[in-house]
Amino acid sequence: MAKLDGKAALITGAAAGLGEGIATAYAKYGAKMVLVDLDPRVEETAQRLRAEYGSEIITVVANVADRAQMDEAARKGAEAFGAIDIACCNAGVCRLAPFEEMDDATRDFHIDVNIKGVWNTCKAVIPYMLKQGGGSIVIASSVTGDIVADAGEAAYAMTKAALVGLTKCLAVEYAGRNIRVNCSQLGYARTPMVEKMAVESNPENPEAAIAAIAAGVPMGRLAKPIEVGELFAFLGSDESSYLTGSQIVIDGGSTLPETMSIGTN
Repeated sequence: MAKLDGKAALITGAAAGLGEGIATAYAKYGAKMVLVDLDPRVEETAQRLRAEYGSEIITVVANVADRAQMDEAARKGAEAFGAIDIACCNAGVCRLAPFEEMDDATRDFHIDVNIKGVWNTCKAVIPYMLKQGGGSIVIASSVTGDIVADAGEAAYAMTKAALVGLTKCLAVEYAGRNIRVNCSQLGYARTPMVEKMAVESNPENPEAAIAAIAAGVPMGRLAKPIEVGELFAFLGSDESSYLTGSQIVIDGGSTLPETMSIGTN
């Protein structure tokens, strides 16, 4: 029996990148899924997973920043599968700009998606989890903001750090009602969002920016989305039954070195 057999999971930002990696891992382990994304191509991801794994999947085109749309996505999932056992709050955005040039609209865009999007997703699924006697929520935070930061990431860092606080508060609040809440803290993975950041950082040679990221990682590479998916599958499953309020760093060791130039290697 696969570790997510019989579990119904709602996954946001599931059309591509990390969300697709998470959905792939959940399909591999037997979960039924509600795949949510603003991009209608989320159905293409669903079709691939149905063909490859025989997964039961419904897709919902919705904006995580809109509470009513997320309530409707959760309702459709509960109606289709009888429960929502797991929520993977993955949808997120990052746009780089010097702080003095970053306008309020860009700031609010990050807040709307990265903070309110997770808030709305949790608000939408927790009533179902309470009715069914429990569940697991996995929130995609980041090493950025809580542990490290790069110039130009003020809005992103602020919003991702906020998710650590939300994780801890919800974990305490719902521990006695059998809802676990944990967060991932990812370094860099090769995703469309990171590729866009590379273009913003080095428009003439974005691949050089990505290579430079890899050079700063002790493991020498960026994460693969499926590797992040494996962590989300563990945190969503009963294998992590005594974990709540945890911050799991998954960064290939990138936050470990004190410098990249001193030492014996």
